[in-house]
Amino acid sequence: GRLVGAAAGAHLAHYTAELGGKTPLVVFQDADVPQAVNTAAFGAFVASGQTCVSASRAAVHSSVMDAFVDGLAAKADAIALGDPLDEATQMGTVITHAARDRMHAMVQAAVSAGATVAAGGYVPSMPGALAGGAWYRPTVLRVTPDMDIWREEVFGPVMVVTSFDTEEEGVELANDSPYGLGAAVWTSSVSRAHRVADAIEAGVVWVNDHHRNDPSSPWGGFKDSGFGRENGPEAMDEYTEAKSVVVRCSDESFDWFQQPAARYG
Repeated sequence: GRLVGAAAGAHLAHYTAELGGKTPLVVFQDADVPQAVNTAAFGAFVASGQTCVSASRAAVHSSVMDAFVDGLAAKADAIALGDPLDEATQMGTVITHAARDRMHAMVQAAVSAGATVAAGGYVPSMPGALAGGAWYRPTVLRVTPDMDIWREEVFGPVMVVTSFDTEEEGVELANDSPYGLGAAVWTSSVSRAHRVADAIEAGVVWVNDHHRNDPSSPWGGFKDSGFGRENGPEAMDEYTEAKSVVVRCSDESFDWFQQPAARYG
C-alpha cells in the first residue's frame, strides 16, 4: 500500500487502498456464546482464513473464555478438509506452500513463546492426489497479548484467543494492532454494543455477526488497513471530482482599482 501510494503521489493520482487486517472479536459475558462460536468459526475459517476481515483474534470475557475456546476448538477439529469440488469438503488449501510455511512458522513461534494449542497447529497428511496441496488444519491458540501473533496478520485458518475482565480492557485489546479494517462485538446489551463499536478503531464493525456486507454500506479501513471507501454513497467521492462554477449575475459595474483603499482578502 505504501509503495502504491508513493507511485500514485509521483503522479498526483488519487487512489484508495484496502490493505491488511487483524480483525478482533470482543465477546462479552452476556453474549450468546454458542452463536458466537459458530460465527467465529465461519469468520476465521471460511476461504481457509484468507479474507481481509478474517476473524483472526478474539478477546473473550474471562467468565466465558473456556466455553468459547472449547466450543471453537471442537468446531475447528470437525471441519472437513478436501477437494473443493467435493460437496462434502468444508475447507481447502491455502494459496501457496510458502504462505502455509509462513503461517506455520508464526504458530510455532507463538507456541515457543507460551501459547497453548486448542485445535490444529499442524500440517495434515492428505491422501492420494491431495497430498501435494498446501494444507493446514484450522487452528485455535490461547495466547497472551504480548505475543506477535496477537497483532500481526497470519492470513490463514488461525484464530488466537485471549481473555479480559473489563469493558475497557476488551476495547484496548481490540485496538492493539496496527490494523483497523473490521471488528465484531458480541453482547446482548444494545448500549454496550454501540458504546464499544464507537470505541473500536475499525472501518467496519459487526454486532453479533461477521463478514456481512451491504452495497449501501461504506467499506474501508483505519490505520494500516488503508484509506478511502468502497460501497455506499462515500464510494462516489473516490471516483468523482467536485467542480465549482461561479457566475456573476449582477449588471452593476465593477472596477477594483477605482475603489478607495481597496484590499484583497
